[in-house]
This record gives sequence, C-alpha cells and structure tokens, in this order.
Amino acid sequence: MTTPALRLSRSIVGQAEADAVSRVILEDGYLGMGNEVKRFEEDIAAYLGVPAQNVVTANTGTAALHLAVQAAVQPGAEVLVQSLTFVASFQAISGAGSVPVACEALPETCTIDLADAERRLTERTAAIMPVHYASNPAGLDAVYAFAQKHGLRVIEDAAHAFGCLHDGRMIGTFGDIACFSFDGIKNITSGEGGCIVTADQTVAQLCRDARLLSVANDTEKRFSGQRSWDFDVTRQGWRYHMSNIMAAIGRVQLARLPGEFAPARMRLVARYRQRLAGAPHLALLTTDPRDVVVPHIFPVRILDDKKHHVVDALQAKGIPTGMHYKPNHLLTYYGGGAQSLPVTEMLGSQLTTLPLHPGMSDADVDLVCDALLEALA
Repeated sequence: MTTPALRLSRSIVGQAEADAVSRVILEDGYLGMGNEVKRFEEDIAAYLGVPAQNVVTANTGTAALHLAVQAAVQPGAEVLVQSLTFVASFQAISGAGSVPVACEALPETCTIDLADAERRLTERTAAIMPVHYASNPAGLDAVYAFAQKHGLRVIEDAAHAFGCLHDGRMIGTFGDIACFSFDGIKNITSGEGGCIVTADQTVAQLCRDARLLSVANDTEKRFSGQRSWDFDVTRQGWRYHMSNIMAAIGRVQLARLPGEFAPARMRLVARYRQRLAGAPHLALLTTDPRDVVVPHIFPVRILDDKKHHVVDALQAKGIPTGMHYKPNHLLTYYGGGAQSLPVTEMLGSQLTTLPLHPGMSDADVDLVCDALLEALA
C-alpha cells in the first residue's frame, strides 16, 4: 500500500455530506435557494449565538465581502486594508466602486498596522477592513477603537476565522460587519460559499436583497418556496445567493466543526509550534493568549534569504508549501509596485505556508518539521 501524498490543504468531506446532498436532490427536489439555505443561516446563527436575521449567506466569501462593502460604503470612498491579503479583499472593495488603500502589516502577526493606516487617512476614508490573517484576530480591539476615533465602518475580512474567539467573544458576534468564507479548504466548507454577519439590519437587508439582484424581499419569497414576479429594482444587485446543495454540505460541516475540525486544527498547530520553537532562521507568527484561534493555514517566516532553499528542499521530499500572499500593491491592477510598502514586501519574501488540514496526523506534522529543521540547519 502506498502512502497518500501529503497535501497543503484539502476538503474533509464524506458520506454525511454526500447523504445531505442526496437528500436535497431526491427528497426536496429544489436545488436553488430555498429552505435548506434558510436552515443553514439559522444553524450559523445558533452556533454564533446571534439572531438569525443577522446572518446572510452568499455563494462565496468574496461575494460576501463585496455585498458588505456595497451596503456600508459609498462608491468612491476609501477603505483601509492591508496589502498582505488575498486579492479577494481588494477585488471586493474595487468591485463595489470603492477604493482600496493598501496599508502595511505588522511582522509579528501579519495583521494591519494601524500606525501606517493612520498616515493614509484622508477626507474620503470611510471604512477599515481588518484581515484576520491565518485566522488570527490580533489587535481587533485596537481596530475598533481606531474606527470609532475616525468615524469609520469596520468590515472584518474573517474568511479564515470562522469558529475563532477574541477575548471570549466569537468572531461575528460583536462589532460592525464580519464576512466569512466556506470554500473547499476553510474551517468549514459548503463547497463554495460564505456569509455576512451583522447586527446592522439596514446593511443585512441590503446584502440580502443584493445577493438576489436587488429584488426587494426576494429572500423571504425563496424561503417560502415562491418567487417574486412583479417587482422593481432600485439598486445594483448580483446573483450571489447560495444554493440548497451548498447549504446542505455546510450544515453537516458546521456540525462537525466543534468536536472534530477545530480540535484537530488546533492540535496540529500546537504540535508545529512545539517542534519549531527556537528553530534557526525561522519566525513563528504570534497570537494573543486571550484569543482562541482555529487555524485555517499555518504560515511561517523563513528568514535570512533562506526561503527558496527551504521550499526547494521540502519539495524534493514531497512536501508542498504555499505563499499567503503576494502583496496586492504589487499587482498591476492595484498599482504594480508604484507604492512602496517595505515591511509587507519583506513579509511577502519570507512567508511560507506549511501543510495543515484536519486529515493530517501528528506523524505528518513531524515529517514536515523534520524536513524543515534539516533544511534550516
């Protein structure tokens, strides 16, 4: 028997998810947006401990961010966001007609540098988008204090952070607006998918309508098995709604998160940290001991220009690595490097993501660590 190849990340799905999809296909018979989506939103709300009306699902995490920015920020206004994030954060802002303003990240956590963000404030700044990099909500209280001081909306890019807690409070249960991703390799998956969580019912309703082409109150019709036929549209909308098939997968995954996925991810990262503590030419990202981080990815910083050597050495042993992320201010559409962000550029040259998913064993982590420590020696 051959040993399965080690994967950087992967979906952990099985018979329960297949049975849920089969139930929707064979028993419900309606594959679009209907009761299963309603139940998934209710399940998410129950898990988070918020009213169901605070949760709005979408077909991707990027769509969730896009809807949230469109609902909370006027076109042409500026949104402060760290350059070190997936391009989805920037695309959601620019796609809504707003302007992403690239900011530095803190090297210890790879979250937004508020001192740098403050230097980039203008009269057009309307919001800040903190990115919970590698599921870490570090500095979130400071972000909200910064936003209150400057009169800004906060749209949390919490794509990595579903199931995480900040100072005893679950992400999405406090603050302004939080957006999660449920794509195939996140903490839970619905195949693709995401959601917006907010207590601001004006924002929630705008997102709810805009995901269905801004047909007012069409969500309520879909949830009752009907459609809106005679309607008006007063705002730009999108076809961003979730399907019953996606929701069926998501509901099973959500049930697996507390007892299976979250403990596995946390145990594996604890083992990584124990094995790699004090390693030469290596820096581990820090977290706040008050926070409970359910890690989606495990990036480390390879120092002293050793990254390419280390990546090549791991690849030679069949160990995949990733890069999270190429800084957005270096992308052609967002300036092509016209702006200088030296800390972020340094981080981009150092960050290397090691394999992490709940299907890994402790022996898999040891295999990665042995190879990494050998390459760093």
